[in-house]
Amino acid sequence: MRPIWNGTLAFGLVVIPVKLYAATQRQTISFRLLHSACNSPVKYQKWCSACSVPLEPGDIVRGYEYEKGRYVVLTEEELDAVPGPDAHKVEILDFVNLADVDPVLFEKSYFLEPREGAEKAYRLLLESMRQQGKVAVARVALRARETLAVVRTYQDRFIMLETMYWADEVRSGQELKVPEETGLDEREMKLAITLIETLSSEFEPGKYKSRQKEALEDLIQQKIQGKQIVAEPEKTPEVIDLMEALRRSVERAKAENKAAGEGFSTAGASGTRAGSDVGGTAGEISSGPSCR
Repeated sequence: MRPIWNGTLAFGLVVIPVKLYAATQRQTISFRLLHSACNSPVKYQKWCSACSVPLEPGDIVRGYEYEKGRYVVLTEEELDAVPGPDAHKVEILDFVNLADVDPVLFEKSYFLEPREGAEKAYRLLLESMRQQGKVAVARVALRARETLAVVRTYQDRFIMLETMYWADEVRSGQELKVPEETGLDEREMKLAITLIETLSSEFEPGKYKSRQKEALEDLIQQKIQGKQIVAEPEKTPEVIDLMEALRRSVERAKAENKAAGEGFSTAGASGTRAGSDVGGTAGEISSGPSCR
């Protein structure tokens, strides 16, 4: 794995140099979009909808749409000046019980690895959080975006950072129509509890498989084994006929030399004025064949 971030994990006066690694990776089957006529991959281009021209990165600015069709443009300098947390610091704010943090807040998981010389401080934080049953609420900036995070132990070996949504990013659900408290039949409740107890087991994430992914993998393998495959056309390399290029260069050089010779003869018959013209012609001859 390659680290995506280098910085420090700070709580109180203790500062632990760490590296950050992505702890999860979606194992989905991805598809390329192909042109049905020739099976070549489709490319996408940034395009101005008004000017109908392709855009280069330097042609693009960032705009915030505050009304439909109306924007406030922010320059990179203005965005860089916006105050934020230290770009290379995980700042621990509080220690809380993990059970008090609703899973809806969790976004993405990362491993924290101690850098050389920070192993003891890393282990000290890990063991103290494990013994206290606490996790740390922290603030961090990843990819220039400030985010809330939870720092916790994982498998009693690792310190893990879980990025989180801010409270105002979680929808309340107030507009949904869900049943409020209603009178429940005691016999039905007992049967429901019995069913839950019957189906209860230890959580083992490895035993759950994606049926859709497995079916797609089987279908793809069947097509490969049945030779139901297509290939994008090979790009025809630009063929440069060296002999033809040399032949044309020789012909052009001969023509230029012939023209220069005729100019020299005329110049010799026309005195001093012609002498100045000869100097110009001689300079042109010395430049050799044209690259056009």
